[in-house]
Amino acid sequence: MNLLTMQKPKEDIDLLAFPYAWNLLSFPIDPPPQILKIALFVKKWPHGSRAGGLERLALTLHLALAKRGHELHIFTTSPPNSSFPRYPFANLVFHLSKPTSGGYLEQAVVWKQFQTQNSTGRHFDVVHTESVGLLHTRAKNVPNLAVTWHGIAFETIRSDITQELLWTPESQRASMMTERTTKVVEEVKFFPRYSHRVASSDHAGDVLKRIYMIPEERVHIILNGVDEEPSNRRLVKDKGHPLIFEAFNQIFMENNKFQQSVIVLVAGDGPWGARYKDLGANILVLGPLEQAKLAKFYNEIDIFVNPTLRAQGLDHTCRKQCSQGPVMATRVASITGSVIVEPEIGRVVLEKKGQAARQRGLQLFTATKMAAAYERLFLCISKEEYC
Repeated sequence: MNLLTMQKPKEDIDLLAFPYAWNLLSFPIDPPPQILKIALFVKKWPHGSRAGGLERLALTLHLALAKRGHELHIFTTSPPNSSFPRYPFANLVFHLSKPTSGGYLEQAVVWKQFQTQNSTGRHFDVVHTESVGLLHTRAKNVPNLAVTWHGIAFETIRSDITQELLWTPESQRASMMTERTTKVVEEVKFFPRYSHRVASSDHAGDVLKRIYMIPEERVHIILNGVDEEPSNRRLVKDKGHPLIFEAFNQIFMENNKFQQSVIVLVAGDGPWGARYKDLGANILVLGPLEQAKLAKFYNEIDIFVNPTLRAQGLDHTCRKQCSQGPVMATRVASITGSVIVEPEIGRVVLEKKGQAARQRGLQLFTATKMAAAYERLFLCISKEEYC
């Protein structure tokens, strides 16, 4: 689909009913028509480059909104053993509270903080919660609220099946699948209590509409965007490293010439780092890379392989590499539905693949495009005239 231009506040497209990713829309870069007062609930605010996907999204998106001039009030937990980061924005205000034993927001405390700020000056125009930062028991009373789901329980069922087939003992399967199915049922019950839902992938948006039975005008697809800073990865089991390790092992045993002609670079840290070295001298485990070196790593490789088995949300590394060149990834619905949408992007001639992947990445997966889409959604939630 080509980009659609949204140059006026009111157009033929009904934004709330738009069935595709809002990243496909082209929003004006002019100053926002209204400065919004936005409340954000997120259980943890990221520190540095080692943040997880949800935390990185919260940082990237809301700093971009603050730069656009919006007033941001962020309700999050205080770090246990480190100082809180400072930012040069007077319109970015943090409200910290002690986390629960599980690391979540203490709902009674943050709700009181929210009510105090909501009665100071003007009311919040929009309330945004990253996942269950604000529980549904509170969210059901907030009409102008949007929740971003970075992953849903239904997505993980396929991942569980794949992982169990690969390495989980049979005796554990029944209990794990029962637990996951129960969680899906629980989500179907409480998801409608949030006013608007943002899905971070096309597949998740489709599941929310068809399986979770949420009205289409209450589900909005905004693909997560990445900033200029690439991120390191952890080499852990659910990232698919046992799978790719065994694949390389078999390929090298069957084709000695291939083993001698290819160099495999592994970036990141974790328990699988040392095991890769056993495959041969041409397997270079680089470990955690500084940001400048990681950017060079993305630019130097011919093809990026992401064997993840975790079908949760839209994988950050695939989106990042998509703006650099061709990607090879596991066939999970979120990735094949939003990133590698056709053979030209993910597997002809590598130069052509790189160009196609880069073009799609720059159109859809930038932090600027993501922030513009969220800003328009928040404006729309605040006032119907912006829809």
